[in-house]
Order: sequence, then C-alpha cells, then structure tokens
Amino acid sequence: MTSKVTDRIATAFFWASGAVIIAILAWFLVRILGDGLPMLSWNFITGRPSEIDAGGGVGPQLFNSFYILFLSLLFSLPIGIGAGIYLAVYAKKSAFTDFIRVSVEALSSVPSIVFGLFGFLLFVNWFGLKYSIIGGAATLSLLNLPVLVRVTEESIRSVPESYWEASLALGSTRWQAIRKVLLPSAMPSLITGITLVAGRALGESAILIYTAGLSVSRILPDFNPLAMGETLATHLWYVQSEAIVPDAKQIAQGSAALLLLVVLAFNLLIGIPSRILQKKLSGGK
Repeated sequence: MTSKVTDRIATAFFWASGAVIIAILAWFLVRILGDGLPMLSWNFITGRPSEIDAGGGVGPQLFNSFYILFLSLLFSLPIGIGAGIYLAVYAKKSAFTDFIRVSVEALSSVPSIVFGLFGFLLFVNWFGLKYSIIGGAATLSLLNLPVLVRVTEESIRSVPESYWEASLALGSTRWQAIRKVLLPSAMPSLITGITLVAGRALGESAILIYTAGLSVSRILPDFNPLAMGETLATHLWYVQSEAIVPDAKQIAQGSAALLLLVVLAFNLLIGIPSRILQKKLSGGK
C-alpha cells in the first residue's frame, strides 16, 4: 500500500470521525432544545417552583446554580492556581513531587458521587453545616481543585522558558516574573481550563444532592450561605424521578434546555474573549 493511499484512508477516517461527532452533537442539541424550548418563558425562568400545582418555575434553582458556582471558584481558584504555580516553578523534581502529580491526576478521575459522599461526611455531618449552599460550594471546590492544579501547571509550562530567563536576567524577582510574565502569557490557557471547570460545575448534581439539598429558600435571591441550595441540575434530577407535580415531564424538559443554554452561553462568553486574547498574544510574538 503506497503512502498516498494510506494518507487518503487516514484523511477519510478523520473526516468521518469528525462528521460522526458533529452529528451526535447536533442530534443531542436538537433533541433537548426541541423538547425544552417551548417550555421556556419569563415566568418559568424567574418563577418559583411548585410542589403540587402545575406551572412552577426554576428561578431560585437558576440563582443557586450561579451562586454555588461563584463560591466554589472563590474557594478553589486561589488554591488550585497557587498549587499549579508551585509545581511548575518552585517544586524541584523528586519522588515526592512525582507522587503529588500522580495523586492529583488520580483525584481528577474520581467519580463525583464519591466527592459528594465525602462532602456529606465532612461538611454536613462533621462541620455541622447541614444541607447548605456553603457545604455544596466547598465540596464542589474539591472536585475542581485537581483539574485546576493540572491546568495551571501545564499552562505555565507551555510558556517559553526564554520569557522566564529574560525576566530574571532583567532583575525581576521570582514573584515579579510570575505575576508580570508567566501568568499573563499563560492566561488564555488558564481561562480555557477555568471555563471547562465552571461548565462542569454548573451541570453537577451528584455532589450537590448530598451537600446542598433538594430544597430552596422562599427568599429570592437568598445570599445566606447556610440556606439549602437546590440547583438547576439537581432540580432536573428531582422532578424527573420523585416530583408529584402533574407537569413534571415538561418541567424536566424545560430545565434541561435551560441548563444546556446556560452552559453554552457561559462557555461562549468566556471562551470567545479568551481566543481573541490568545490571537493578540500570538500576533505580538
């Protein structure tokens, strides 16, 4: 078999693989949005849920989704980025640092329900937070940490070493070089990683069922971190499996479509500026 034939076969295979992935994604979007978009209205998006009567909304759940996401990133970003910088810049190669990296990679593959059970034991029971927004956010931050550490380390290492050496040669301290050279250069990759983490957190349900609960406050918006914090993802699970409202199926379809639109919008709003920034930095090189 000649190299040209092999090249054509490989090209056809890759094109077919891409087409299959696009077709699956298109079917996924059409199926969920086709069933759920007719349910979306201002009253549904901002209204309060109903336990018995039809016509309830998902306003508190939508608010809790973003509130818990914000708190979880508030906890995990400083620690995750700091640990990634330590591994990329300060940590010397040794058996101990290799063990840390292996441990971080292992934690990133742990099922979310395991984190949920751990958060239930630690925050709900041991710390006495009960089912609360703060307990759910703290547990969700544990899920985010391994990914943030790896993303930060790889982003820092992707910056050409000449940048670091030139900064130190000009008299910068390590912290000045990190703050003014490494982090700005690695920012597009960091933003992409944070966006993926945030998108995963928005759709997380197993962790929050065990830590944030399946109920919402009567106050909207309720910023009390000790209040129960059912999110849109957990509400979707609840109405699909245990709800007794007569329009549970329609609420589940609307919640699924809204959750999908929120995740897509969140990724686009952060991902597009990140790509623009990356192109500007590449053009400046």
